Amino acid sequence: MIPRSCLAACLALVAASVLPARAQPPERLPAFSWDRVPQYMHIRKAKKFTDAEIAYLASFPLVTFEKTTGFQAFQSTEDGTLAAARAVKKINPSARILYYRNVIVHYGTYKANDGIEKIPDAFLTGSEGKTQLIRKKMRAYDLSNSEVRDWWVGHAKEVCSDPAIDGLFLDGVVKVLRPGFLEKDIGKDKKAAVRAGYETMMRETREALGPDKILLANVLRAGLPDSSSVELKRFDGSYIEGFEHGTTPEKRNENVAKGIEAFQKAAREGSLIAFTAGLSGLNDEEGDMNPQGTDEIRKGLEENDKYNKRFTYLLALFLVCAEEHSYFLAHDGYRSDTSKVWMKRPPELERPLGAPKGPAVRDGFTYTREFAHAKVRVDIENEAGEIEWIEPENSGDTPLQDNNATAPQSERPAGQHLPST
Repeated sequence: MIPRSCLAACLALVAASVLPARAQPPERLPAFSWDRVPQYMHIRKAKKFTDAEIAYLASFPLVTFEKTTGFQAFQSTEDGTLAAARAVKKINPSARILYYRNVIVHYGTYKANDGIEKIPDAFLTGSEGKTQLIRKKMRAYDLSNSEVRDWWVGHAKEVCSDPAIDGLFLDGVVKVLRPGFLEKDIGKDKKAAVRAGYETMMRETREALGPDKILLANVLRAGLPDSSSVELKRFDGSYIEGFEHGTTPEKRNENVAKGIEAFQKAAREGSLIAFTAGLSGLNDEEGDMNPQGTDEIRKGLEENDKYNKRFTYLLALFLVCAEEHSYFLAHDGYRSDTSKVWMKRPPELERPLGAPKGPAVRDGFTYTREFAHAKVRVDIENEAGEIEWIEPENSGDTPLQDNNATAPQSERPAGQHLPST
């Protein structure tokens, strides 16, 4: 009999070998330039975006329209997302638009939900018959059910077949992968079956969407086993949240250092990275609603909050990690109607940056890196960042090419600048 430990190791090697090779034809990836900080946008609005908001969105090379986008105006997230995507593409055809789907959490604003309601045992049931297993208010897909997987993949294929959609944003992956998540409610065996079903569903999703669509997953996380190796290879890249509280609060510095290392490794190996982080403080009142830190839940900015120091720290963190096809977003939540920084572009993001002169240099918990027009320093122990901007010698002669839109910077709608606070 083969020992259980050896069998597990063999199965892991087989799984890695059968993962599809990650092909990234340049023509399907977002536009990229080091001229300025490359940016990402991740947003949702239940109502219709205004013309000014669409023009602003069209200035980003990579956009994800989150759950609930347009569902009040168009009666479903699918139709709301397609309407917004088509409007952005009309202004900037080169923008890459991603459609949001959660791999395990069920949200109620999709017209496709009519299909899953007809599938027997489509949702996980916990102890004492509990069904609201996610944050005590949402249902979770039973991915061990092949009918659920077929429904999920078929829906993703249908929406992503529209020319305005360039790929799929896959959320909730960390919930499936995180050891212990949901185990108290459904047991270890069922959690293992859900994990196996997820792996099957991801292979089927890539096959269904084909090689020309982007798969960007919420997967890269400090403290998550294999997040920067086997799991990341299933996708074209990773969205990053929860960067600063990966494993335990007592080891925050080590957590952030591990996150930096994972980001750097993935980016150097060619992964598309969408780095996001909140400008406000973490919500400490989450308690047992978010026991393993799988969600980055923040308090949200108040009108007079000062956040320039936080913004500089986040931008410096990004810059010591970024490689080609890495994109940055510092946010105040993803709802346009509550965010205090929606449609406001920080002046630092308009400055010339230039290509990096080499990788970051680490000294304890301090990192430094130089770009053609910036010197960056990050002290993660004190949560401080410094960026010295260097004006290019020809700054008065020829304007730099804008990396976020086809129109010159002076002509594109950049929104208001963040106030100096």
